[in-house]
Amino acid sequence: MTEPLPTDPMVRLLAALELSSDGENTFSGPSLHRPGGRVFGGQVLAQALLAAGRTVPDGRLPHSLHGYFLRPGDVEHPITFAVERLRDGRSFSARRTHAIQGGEPILSMITSFQHEQEGIEHQDPMPAAPRPEDLDSTHDVLGPIDHPLARFWVAQSAFDLRHVDASLYLGPAEDPTDRQMIWMRARGVVPDDQLLHRALLAYACDEVVLEPVLRKHGLSFVSPGLSVASLDHAMWWHRPVRVDEWLLYVQSSPSAQGGRGLSTAKVYSESGALVASIAQEGMFRVP
Repeated sequence: MTEPLPTDPMVRLLAALELSSDGENTFSGPSLHRPGGRVFGGQVLAQALLAAGRTVPDGRLPHSLHGYFLRPGDVEHPITFAVERLRDGRSFSARRTHAIQGGEPILSMITSFQHEQEGIEHQDPMPAAPRPEDLDSTHDVLGPIDHPLARFWVAQSAFDLRHVDASLYLGPAEDPTDRQMIWMRARGVVPDDQLLHRALLAYACDEVVLEPVLRKHGLSFVSPGLSVASLDHAMWWHRPVRVDEWLLYVQSSPSAQGGRGLSTAKVYSESGALVASIAQEGMFRVP
């Protein structure tokens, strides 16, 4: 019998990321409950990344992933992760991972791993932003609201998100723009495991990655008849990251066309180090 997941949001998420091994290259993990019954894309990204990471030589960490969401997942069923070992070179390893439910892939992803090396270095500077301590958290914003989605977020979110501008949970932005910034940090202690921190960053960033598209077009999560779904996800880790420290998520949307919108983002540590870059395209259907 499957053990029930813990109730503390971060402990619960960490438990869901503890995959069981079903063989040398096959793993399985639970699905976390979400309103609507569909598996959260960030969850399956994080689990697929951890499954791939379990098969690479010691000392190699993910530096990039490229994944396609093929089908919606069902939260009532666990997910199987089948890892294919594409290559193990002197410096890099490549893995293809399929997340499977009911015999069908719901995610197909290739991840590249590298052991730490010396080399050339530069980065874009972190933009100026208010301190996270001076901003309202999503829990502060949604806590007083008697709505099922608000109650779910407050009870189950494992991350503290703080929008520099007004969030889109309750309505559209007053001044539409394709840019936004969010401070984020894990709500709890995370073990000192760099692979896990990188997986949790993928999880957290997927939660709001498409918001710049909504913001640009005067839409919000409560816009009547709006349908949004992630199509793909690309991510590059540039430097070590800790999700239990404040991170600045700097986002923009360069294009929307044909029922699709693209969002790109950079993630900075509180000290200004560029730790990751992200791109995701989503489907947007507006009545």
